[in-house]
Amino acid sequence: MTKARIFRPAKNAMQSGLANSQNWHLTFEPETARNKDPLTGHTSSSDTRQQINMSFPTKEAAVSYAQRHDLDFQILEPKARKRIVKAYSDNFSFERQEGNWTH
Repeated sequence: MTKARIFRPAKNAMQSGLANSQNWHLTFEPETARNKDPLTGHTSSSDTRQQINMSFPTKEAAVSYAQRHDLDFQILEPKARKRIVKAYSDNFSFERQEGNWTH
C-alpha cells in the first residue's frame, strides 16, 4: 500500500498572514531513496509520486479521498497557534514588569 500524509501546512515565515495555510494537503511518502548524479551532483528519484501535492478544503475531504483510493494514510494535526497580544503603548506603561527605565 502507498503511504500518504495528510496535514495542514504552517504559515510561511516571510508573511504575517495565514494565506495558503488553511487547506489540508495530501502528499506521498517516498518509496525509493534519492540518488545523486555523479557528474552534476543533482539528486533525483524514479518515484514520481513525490511530486504530487493535493490540496483539500477540509480534513474530511482528504481522508475520504485517501480511503476511496485505498491509501494507507497518517494524519498530522497542526499545533495550536500561541498568540501574544501586545500593544505599542504597553512599552510606555507605568505597570511595566521588565524593570526600571534606562533613559
